[in-house]
Amino acid sequence: MLEQINHNNKLLAIIIKANYQKDGISFFTPDSFSQQLGYMNRPVDYEIPPHVHNVVERKVELTQEVLFVKSGKIRVDFYDDDKIYLESRIISTGDVILLANGGHGFKMLEQSEMIEVKQGPFCGDQDKTRFEPIEEKFITLK
Repeated sequence: MLEQINHNNKLLAIIIKANYQKDGISFFTPDSFSQQLGYMNRPVDYEIPPHVHNVVERKVELTQEVLFVKSGKIRVDFYDDDKIYLESRIISTGDVILLANGGHGFKMLEQSEMIEVKQGPFCGDQDKTRFEPIEEKFITLK
């Protein structure tokens, strides 16, 4: 399954559940995103020709991150750009999520391992603004 979370015509996140499957190659992000998220399902003996990536200067204004859940169960809480809570989702072992816009927070519902991929270099306190999470009693799971 593939799910897009939107708010006010802005893509907040893309969740690719562990059971997602499709033949060929699919990209889920627009070309304008600084993180490109794609999926490939290729048959045995399929070849991708060797290649190098060219040096191309890019301007990145917003950090977007991709999380790969190696194990566990995690609640993801979504917020708008004004830090207003919107809704939550559960991701678990094998799921992948691209966090594209807005705010987000996490609660580990089980012991969890994640791999995070985002643009660098890390800019310390300039990279993010932390704020208080939504109270548990107001959580809305979809």
